[in-house]
Amino acid sequence: MARAASQMMAKRPDIDVWAAGGVVHRRTPSGSEILLVHRPRHNDWSFAKGKLDPTETLKQCALREVQEETGFRCRPGKKLPMIEYRDARRRRKAVLYWLMTVQDGHFSPNEEVDAVGWFDIESAMSILTYSHDIDLLAGIDRRILCPRVTP
Repeated sequence: MARAASQMMAKRPDIDVWAAGGVVHRRTPSGSEILLVHRPRHNDWSFAKGKLDPTETLKQCALREVQEETGFRCRPGKKLPMIEYRDARRRRKAVLYWLMTVQDGHFSPNEEVDAVGWFDIESAMSILTYSHDIDLLAGIDRRILCPRVTP
């Protein structure tokens, strides 16, 4: 595991589950769109994410999970603030997300994710199931997602 990730984890022994994922976005003529995944097991809409494997870094985990859940191979960008919450089993969970853009691939429904959708930012905020995901999206600097185009 990368040194920075292991140092962060060592400083936070109160965290039971470490995970990582991506806030995948794309620019359109009308602004930015955010990719959300629907997980039928939980009947929720969220960002692609998953648990850290023992041999990988958090960034590697994020890239792997996004590809496994969405079928898209992505390029990571800015690391976003860590989110902490209690999962369904009441364990303390920490998730690190990176902003990501799609390089290639296509979605096929799988065991974890039965649908994905591209949504404008306001729609994504109304569709997301969990308040911590809404807060994360609300906190992303819109200049990063929708940079001003100069003539």
